[in-house]
Amino acid sequence: MWWLDGFSTYLYGLSVVATAIALLMLVSGVDDLFIDIAYWSHRLWKSMFIYSKYERTDYQELYGPAEKPLAIMVPAWHETGVIGHMAELVATTLDYENYHIFVGTYPNDPDTQRDVDEVCARFPNVHKVVCARPGPTSKADCLNNVLDAILQFEQRARLTFEGFILHDAEDVVCEHELRLFNYLVGRKDLIQIPVYPFARQWSNFTSLHYLDEFAELHGKDVPVREALAGQVPSAGVGTCFSRRAVLTLIEAGNGIAFDVQSLTEDYDIGLRLKGWGMHEIFVRFPVLRRQRRPACDNRFGQSWRESNVICVREYFPDRLMTAVRQKSRWIIGIVYQGYRTHGWKHGPVLNYFLWRDRKGAINNFVSFAAMLILLQLIAIWLLQQVWTQAPRFVSIFEGRPWFDGILTANIALMGNRMLQRIIFVSGYYGVKQGLLSIPRLLWGNLINFLANWRAIRQIIKCGDPRRVAWDKTTHDFPSIGGENRAKRSLDEILVGNGVVSVPELREAELRRIDGLHLGSSMIHQSRITAAQLARSIAEQIGVGCESADFAGLPRELPDVLPARMALHYAVMPLRHEGRTLVLASESYIDPVSLAAIARRLGRPVRYVIAHKGQVAVGLRRWYAHVRDRDRDRDPRHLLEVAARHGRIHGDRVAPVWDSYVSRQVMLGEILVAQGHLDDVAFRSLLLNHARSAQPLGEFLVGHGAISRETLDRALALQATLQPSIANLIEKEAEMPAQLAMPTDRAA
Repeated sequence: MWWLDGFSTYLYGLSVVATAIALLMLVSGVDDLFIDIAYWSHRLWKSMFIYSKYERTDYQELYGPAEKPLAIMVPAWHETGVIGHMAELVATTLDYENYHIFVGTYPNDPDTQRDVDEVCARFPNVHKVVCARPGPTSKADCLNNVLDAILQFEQRARLTFEGFILHDAEDVVCEHELRLFNYLVGRKDLIQIPVYPFARQWSNFTSLHYLDEFAELHGKDVPVREALAGQVPSAGVGTCFSRRAVLTLIEAGNGIAFDVQSLTEDYDIGLRLKGWGMHEIFVRFPVLRRQRRPACDNRFGQSWRESNVICVREYFPDRLMTAVRQKSRWIIGIVYQGYRTHGWKHGPVLNYFLWRDRKGAINNFVSFAAMLILLQLIAIWLLQQVWTQAPRFVSIFEGRPWFDGILTANIALMGNRMLQRIIFVSGYYGVKQGLLSIPRLLWGNLINFLANWRAIRQIIKCGDPRRVAWDKTTHDFPSIGGENRAKRSLDEILVGNGVVSVPELREAELRRIDGLHLGSSMIHQSRITAAQLARSIAEQIGVGCESADFAGLPRELPDVLPARMALHYAVMPLRHEGRTLVLASESYIDPVSLAAIARRLGRPVRYVIAHKGQVAVGLRRWYAHVRDRDRDRDPRHLLEVAARHGRIHGDRVAPVWDSYVSRQVMLGEILVAQGHLDDVAFRSLLLNHARSAQPLGEFLVGHGAISRETLDRALALQATLQPSIANLIEKEAEMPAQLAMPTDRAA
């Protein structure tokens, strides 16, 4: 019968294809087995000969180095509502202050720009960058625009960033991430931390297959690559580049650091930096707090050490075609563009890992084909079981004992693959997810096959892999609540509340006193009162306003707040409200600083706005001088003595004191108001000054932020602007005689 001949031909073809597939699977399986052996051998060697002699680095050592300025680069195309969540989460999570976030937006994306503007109003360390060309361009093009803006910001702010960090808007960062980068960036040029996707519902195989792949990739494959080849592929998030690396990239690219035609610019840069002899490291650094309950108590089989590494968390696509689009971009960038750009000229060891990167172009088809062959063989077997009268054919594997050996080896290698996947997934996510990773292998094979097929179609359509357009992947962001609220202009509030009129405000701007901000200048000119300014600032920020007299502060209250912290943030402790410490400040405290204060004190904090000068006088009274020795120099004490001796009338004590307090001026205000320092740069310098015993002015001169002449002029201006209590007492004592003179002339 003709169909028997046809079926026999089909079985013969199937045997040929199965043989080819089995051989390719054997090669790939042995390749993977080598990585497994290398990983476990290296881990055993470190356990026997390294960790037996040397203690592991404790996370507390990350706090040793001073906080270097770090820049976080975030490309944003149609990211409305996400940037605010990221900035809020970073501010309340990171145990680090000296960082700035630069968000790359596009001129044809006004919604994202508006959202970023609102975030910038709340977070002084978040900066909006508008790309030169309309979007969407490639991620590399956006990052080039962001990097250019960072270098311009450095010149304007007199600030030098030591590390440049890649993140996406939807990333959730670990508390100690920047501490780790700060610890290593002086010695390493590329630092990569693991990426661990968030787990969704167990049935969402599309999203969870990322979980399986990243757990094994960043748990085993990349550490082996670093150990053997000294090269680390950037993941595009959680990557920190040293300043040396960034400047070298800019110089080599004639002013362009990131390859705008590359769909995986992060992978490309890792290879380029390695070719220039720079040092790259992949860091799995666990933060183990022994006073806490181990995370493995929550998920059976979870490793305490593995599940507490510093890493990046984010949600990956949960829809099939979204995942296919993302993975096809990765395949084009790593396999096809990577081959065109870098070839095989890197030495045998690194070439071996490039082969592993690129074998996916074949392996994805092989795995899918193996799955189809298996399904066909199962279908034939079931048919024979159901149809007992069906013709019996000799097995396509009959008479080939060598092929039986290949099949046996492949089964063993596949069993090892499943075991390795279970081990590395369970280490972070627990045994439940580890076991579920086995059925997800089949779904992952389908996604990879479709992605590979789409990549080939795109390349054929464009004619060149480097001409394929960048295709953005949408992500989810964990909800943390709250809203973005832009701050109203202080001028608008002053006018709206009837404190000044528009003409009066314009005149005050024209006659602003040199060295003072507009509000301080208006107080010095008696145009507004300190109370009116404080209420307006409090309304602008959305916090309370109180008049604070720190002379009668309980002696134990200042001890709650260390002197360096009080002087650095320019805050005074006001009172306790349960566990919450209420602080007083004369200006806005950004969420990053407020969260840092709470972390260092180990308790909740909130703040209110005090009248101008009240915090400055309180800091000098309780922190800037030795309390008991300087009592005779305390201005409040001198005023009270003058009243007791009849030099001024008792009813005039309060007005004289208010006049003295409201006209106090801090050195930093003068330097910023005169343009010698950018406000953001000044905040960064204060972080380093917090570790110094030098006076602020000497510290700024020593670090080259200002010149000696600038400091001398600023100090002289400060002495001129703020009255001494002795002069005010003297003027008050002379007041009756002055008032009497017109009466005598009239007489």
